[in-house]
Amino acid sequence: MPLPTVRFKHARFTARFPEGYLYSRSHYWMAPVDGAEGVWRAGFTKFATRMLGELVDCDWKAAPGSPVEPGQIIGWVEGFKAASDVYCVLKGAFVEGNPHLKQDACVVRSDPYEAGWLYSVRGGPEAGHMDVHGYIAYLEGIIQKMAEEGHGEEGATEE
Repeated sequence: MPLPTVRFKHARFTARFPEGYLYSRSHYWMAPVDGAEGVWRAGFTKFATRMLGELVDCDWKAAPGSPVEPGQIIGWVEGFKAASDVYCVLKGAFVEGNPHLKQDACVVRSDPYEAGWLYSVRGGPEAGHMDVHGYIAYLEGIIQKMAEEGHGEEGATEE
């Protein structure tokens, strides 16, 4: 069953964001895992995946059961456009990185809100998280600032 989403459009950048998820200022989403008490998954938003491009590899520094906190580097991802550390946006105990990503890291871009999740933590979201409407307002400001600084939006339609 498809997730209920809120559509965002700015110039040529268009995306849909799940309305029941929480979002960070660092462009990650957070959502509780159905049937797993206290376990949350986190992943990149569509905006973040656009900046990274297709992912080709990832790895996790955090071991299952180890304590993690917001802002901690817990792994890395490598894409065609860029490589990036993965920061934790949850506080608690690291459960696992998405095992599917070793076979198909591209799913992070093609299905970021379901199959393309990055990692899971038993605990809760970071302070300062936003709902979808707060994130869209935040994103509007980021994109406006990028436009003012002369960053292009070529090929931006994504939905």
